[in-house]
Amino acid sequence: MSASADDSVPAPLPPGALVLVTLSLALAVFMNVLDVSIANVSIPTIAGDLGVSTSNGTWVITSFAVANAIAVPVSGWMAKRVGEVKLFVWCTVLFTLFSFLCGISGSFVMLLVMRAAQGVVAGPMIPLSQSLLLANYPPEKRGFANGIWGMTAVVGPVAGPILGGWITDNVSWSWIFYINVPVGIFAATGTWFVLRNRETETQRLPLDLVGLALLIVGVGALQIMLDKGNDEAWFQSSFIVVLAITATVFLALFVVWELTDDNPVVDLKLFGRRNFTVATLCVTLGFMTYFAGVVLLPLWLQNEQGYTPTWAGITTASLGLMGAIFSPIVGRLTDKIDIRVIVTFGMLLFAGLSFLKADANTEISFQQLFLTRLPWGIGLACFFIPLITLSLTGLPSSKVASASGLFNFMRLIALSFGTSLSVTMWDRRQAYHDHVLSAHTSASDPLTQQWLAQAQASGLSEPQSYGALAQTISEQSFMLGLNEMYTLAGCVFLGLTVVVWMSRPNE
Repeated sequence: MSASADDSVPAPLPPGALVLVTLSLALAVFMNVLDVSIANVSIPTIAGDLGVSTSNGTWVITSFAVANAIAVPVSGWMAKRVGEVKLFVWCTVLFTLFSFLCGISGSFVMLLVMRAAQGVVAGPMIPLSQSLLLANYPPEKRGFANGIWGMTAVVGPVAGPILGGWITDNVSWSWIFYINVPVGIFAATGTWFVLRNRETETQRLPLDLVGLALLIVGVGALQIMLDKGNDEAWFQSSFIVVLAITATVFLALFVVWELTDDNPVVDLKLFGRRNFTVATLCVTLGFMTYFAGVVLLPLWLQNEQGYTPTWAGITTASLGLMGAIFSPIVGRLTDKIDIRVIVTFGMLLFAGLSFLKADANTEISFQQLFLTRLPWGIGLACFFIPLITLSLTGLPSSKVASASGLFNFMRLIALSFGTSLSVTMWDRRQAYHDHVLSAHTSASDPLTQQWLAQAQASGLSEPQSYGALAQTISEQSFMLGLNEMYTLAGCVFLGLTVVVWMSRPNE
């Protein structure tokens, strides 16, 4: 990544200090992204212990997601007011404190408040960790630094459900929050020890209250709509309709206001840079599509294949395993090879694997699922890590925090869209296939009669055989719907191989 000539380049850190700050920043990122997903599998237990319904318990996830999504894009503005090092350390300390308070929460209201507070201080940690990491690596090794950073961002969401499930089953749900305490203390202490004398310049910029208010309402309404849409039957619910209208109006006003304000809370003019726009578009659509598969596969395994949450998580974890291994390798390659070539390879690998997965059947084994998902981690590293580098190419260091905040905000929104849209589309395709298959299994159909006869010959009564037939149709319908989702994913990744070549990495 090239920097502008007027950037002040700090003196290189000694090797030991560079290792310590890299480890501290990486652990902070891992802790942060882990908390996005670690509570998901624990919701029924948490809700039961605190005396609320499971549906209300999901607000533990929503409160964190909404607060986090609002805080991420304003990270650049806050960093200019406070300084990147101080802001990161304070956010890490507060995140650690709020994690402890989440663990000791004796009421659901207290837990929700602490989770929202967690989300607020978690927002700046992601972009600031990246900005601080890049600022302390020489330019020729910034691709490798992005690889280290991306490794933790890739592994966290995959490891979260596995770790959360195991802790809830074997210890207590409180420990999904307590485990952040030693990690947070180490990350904050290590970062401050190394970087306390390398603080960034600060500016007394006025607070854009109008822009901030528009952002809070717009993003808050959008995030709640995405989290609750499928449960509320989407636009059949007046609650969802109101949220959609609110999000559309306030976000539209936010864009207009930020583009005309002298000191915007979010620098939308970054989209005027070709590389940033192309990278952000690719990561938004790519992550939306990728995360759909991460969400749907465990659902299918648990609901239709009889997997436990732990084994469903282990099946998905093979993706994170290869992602962790290849992220630093890909990071090094981005310092030497045209970024567009690496991204194209990653997208083509994803497309090929998606089309391959689209031919699955209900008899697929755990070994087949685990092994066929291993290369997904390579594809993820090859498109995510280079796109991080591409998004920051040519930016002066003073804009890195703002650009990283906006880039990661779009990634978070992509995860929410990918989750909500994929579940909704899958449900609708399943209903369609169930209807079509049922229409072809009338009692007068010879093949149907043969199937029922075989079922009854195996010891089932006539009503039981009809019930087994309906169950088989449902299983096949979910399988066909899942295969169609993977076909769609393959097409999206193929399209993105064209989009990435619109960038100019050397500019």
